[in-house]
Amino acid sequence: MYRKALIKNPSWDDDPTQNTPIAMNPTPVEELVDLLKAYNRAYRQGAPIVEDAEYDNLVEQLRQRVPDHPFLQAVEPEQFSGRQQVRHPAPMLSIEKAYDRDQLERFVARVQKEADALGIDTPTFRLTPKLDGLAGRDDGEVFATRGNGEMGYEISNAFAKGVVPIGGRGQGVGEIVVVKSYFEEHMAEFFEHPRNMVVGIVSSDTLNENAKTALDAGMVRFVPYNQLQGPTVEAKQLVAERRGLVETLLAEVDYPTDGVVVAVTDEVLKTRMGATAHHYRWQIAIKSKGDTAETTVEDIQWQVGRTGNVTPVMMVAPVSLSGATIRRVTAHHAGNIRNQGIGIGTRIEIIRSGEVIPKLEKVLEAHGEVCLPEACPSCSGPLTWQNDFLKCTNPACRAQIEQRISHWFRILGNADWFGIKTIGRIVESGHRSLEAVYRLTEADFLEMAFGPVQSKNLAEAITLSRTRLVEDWRFLAAFGISDLGTGDSRKLLAHFSIEEVLSLEEEQIEQIKGFGKITSKSIAADLKRIGPLMAHMLDLGFNLQRTPLAAEQTAVESPIAGKGIVFTGKMVQGSREAMQAAARAMGARVQTAVSGTTDYLVCGEKVGAAKMAKATRLGVSVLTEAEYQALVNGGLP
Repeated sequence: MYRKALIKNPSWDDDPTQNTPIAMNPTPVEELVDLLKAYNRAYRQGAPIVEDAEYDNLVEQLRQRVPDHPFLQAVEPEQFSGRQQVRHPAPMLSIEKAYDRDQLERFVARVQKEADALGIDTPTFRLTPKLDGLAGRDDGEVFATRGNGEMGYEISNAFAKGVVPIGGRGQGVGEIVVVKSYFEEHMAEFFEHPRNMVVGIVSSDTLNENAKTALDAGMVRFVPYNQLQGPTVEAKQLVAERRGLVETLLAEVDYPTDGVVVAVTDEVLKTRMGATAHHYRWQIAIKSKGDTAETTVEDIQWQVGRTGNVTPVMMVAPVSLSGATIRRVTAHHAGNIRNQGIGIGTRIEIIRSGEVIPKLEKVLEAHGEVCLPEACPSCSGPLTWQNDFLKCTNPACRAQIEQRISHWFRILGNADWFGIKTIGRIVESGHRSLEAVYRLTEADFLEMAFGPVQSKNLAEAITLSRTRLVEDWRFLAAFGISDLGTGDSRKLLAHFSIEEVLSLEEEQIEQIKGFGKITSKSIAADLKRIGPLMAHMLDLGFNLQRTPLAAEQTAVESPIAGKGIVFTGKMVQGSREAMQAAARAMGARVQTAVSGTTDYLVCGEKVGAAKMAKATRLGVSVLTEAEYQALVNGGLP
């Protein structure tokens, strides 16, 4: 098995002064919530942009300032557009987290208090690895993501794609993960994070070749929590030996992890402790800020991204971290180099939380001269500062062009052969735009000194990228529009066709739930800039799988279009989930509880009297299952 190096983690120091402080000049609450939502959305899409510890610290800031804020009362949501929603038989909640000894001791004290009330002298706790994948529930027939905890998205086709169910189907709640050692050896250069790969497999109807390779090798798996192994300990041992317990447990785990789950073993005690709307009170996750190590900066290289950001990569003295030898570390942005005085010989602490990309954690001892680039390292053009980022503003910069073309083929995901070195040779030969790349023929590639076989493959790949079916949201996201990733592209295309997107104004975007004023303005501006390119690519006849438009689903002839409907009780003519999906397709607003916005309460068998009484009090029309079927089939006015 792949063994994890045992690295001292400073976040478990007993010194309470090591805890992350709350900011002295706090961000306004709603801005903080918007930031948390953006970070959560990126994580759910498989492309985390901050460490778990930073996200959780922001959550704690919000909790201290507004303890009852709605964001804290629910599971952070995820979305898979185009997938049927299903209700979980029991909530799939989030989990409380402990980053230090004090937080763990407070959890143990709460458990002991409830145990004393039940006459349980010595409660015990089971420890299992906290997998860092995509949570789901498999009952043998339905396989659904966690969603918002109450409702998930049906993803049973993941098994048909090749996801291996450990222990067989029907094992309950678990996570889809990729084998860690396999990912690091074969896939790390293609995907930013193992979760990014998993989300892509689940959400896409068109798999890229790298994902297919991993699936064919049986390296993408659904691991039920009941299949995980771990020790059972008493409270004193849990607190006193937490570091050793965590390190020993995770050392033999060959899946991505981000901590250890501690759960009460006594079922009666678990029932008594219950849950909040966000998490179960009888479990907690022991987490760390990541494995850390110390090393020395030997060189600093600068690379240019597709948006022009010039970012530093530190070449460091080789050091072992999380079972891998680290030689390159990102410093995030130029501001870190400037503000912390990082030169050759600087001693630094690095962190590897996602077990893939090591990052700068802190400067231990600054040394050497700070050297920032005076011109773009790619095109020699002038640089400007934007906050802490150095930016090349030359749109003709070769590095930016290469990265934009690379981004296009990577997000589109339906054609191979266009690695960054290949793209570099194409751009060097003068083909500096997507329009130019799509004009290339086999003969053109031969002229660029590609071999006969590779030239043929490249020409075929260009054709395949146009003719193979690809989701329209991938097509849109592949243009690299500011603030418009794959998830928001799906959301946008549920309201406007790809052709209509070309001329959207910021006000139209802002009206869509989930798009704020700032991002709407940014997206609209970038759409105008990139509109001619999008129009040209559409004219090439890409084979797009269209996202169903909400307007089409709320067709005026539907008798329930725009109506709020709650389904309750056991249905006879089909499952409740199937009826909900059909109602959504006809434009209804399917709800989970009766409220003032509910128009119809559709009742199956064994409906509670309280729900019926509430519907009557609010003037909601109560329909039997037969009456509802007659309504949607035109039998009722």
